[in-house]
Amino acid sequence: MTTAVLSIGSNLGDSFAHLRAAVRQLGAAVVHVSGVYATPPWGDSAQPPYLNAVVLTEDPTATARDWLTRAQACEAAGGRVRDPDRRFGPRTLDVDVIAVWDDGVPVLDDDPELTLPHPRAHLRAFVLVPWHAVRPDAELPGHGPIAALLTTPEVAADVAGVTPRPELSLESME
Repeated sequence: MTTAVLSIGSNLGDSFAHLRAAVRQLGAAVVHVSGVYATPPWGDSAQPPYLNAVVLTEDPTATARDWLTRAQACEAAGGRVRDPDRRFGPRTLDVDVIAVWDDGVPVLDDDPELTLPHPRAHLRAFVLVPWHAVRPDAELPGHGPIAALLTTPEVAADVAGVTPRPELSLESME
């Protein structure tokens, strides 16, 4: 059995509809979805704010690479166009594989196409806040408890900008 934490975000078009579509596309693999959070853009402040959430998934036959394939399929269905000149540019849908466990054992990989755990997840409040909300005892492999990561200076400064949007629920999509 593999489990995975996926981060979903959007700041172009109907962002909430893009998040809903990604959750729908992940289908039966979805175990739990965090609340939706509005967040400032990362790395390029001259763009609209994002809507972000975290999706906890599991599948008895999936590999870590399968989670990447599913993430990319969600992005393609959402009309994601990658601009190599704007790494942190706006997007209709961004789905990142944050961490994967195979039978409870963290999958560690330094493959440039799928680095696990995600190499910058421990620095991103927009990933850690929603993940902590659904799994307060969660740990990011190689980095420790999410609760502790939220208090590091690099993350704590961004936590205040992660605003819950309780009127936007993806829970009914599970």
